[in-house]
Amino acid sequence: MLQCILFFWLNIFHPFYVSVTEVAHNKSTGTLQVSIRIFFDDFEKALEKKYNTKVNILKPSDRKQVDALIASYIKEHFKLNADRKVLTLKYQGYEIEEDAAWCYFETDKVSAIKELGIKNDILFEQHNSQSNMIHAIENGIRKSTKLDNPKSEVVFVFGTL
Repeated sequence: MLQCILFFWLNIFHPFYVSVTEVAHNKSTGTLQVSIRIFFDDFEKALEKKYNTKVNILKPSDRKQVDALIASYIKEHFKLNADRKVLTLKYQGYEIEEDAAWCYFETDKVSAIKELGIKNDILFEQHNSQSNMIHAIENGIRKSTKLDNPKSEVVFVFGTL
């Protein structure tokens, strides 16, 4: 019982900051599909600070502007390369689920990936304790890691180059 109370108390007074990203190679389209889950309140603060404008992700007065800010921020803080070739992210949109924004991106077609490099420093400038969970899926093989600020890069190996 004491452990439950302590855990509850620590979470109230010491919030945690985490995002979750999944990068999956879609066999039917040949693209990498990226889903990034970020707590929207932290994300709004980061966007407001970076772009010096009020941002409301839940009920945007100008959805196109919010989409542009989200796309720009994430493209700056999230980078992908497949077999050492830089991939361009194409923003697909976002949706709200409970207290988080799911942001979606897609790349051009890529062949089977042997090595997937990821740089993810989303919200690192906001929180020293930010952690970004990364899940990568290639040919049915799932690999995962956690990047704790300031560590922002990982390489997943799915085969030999």
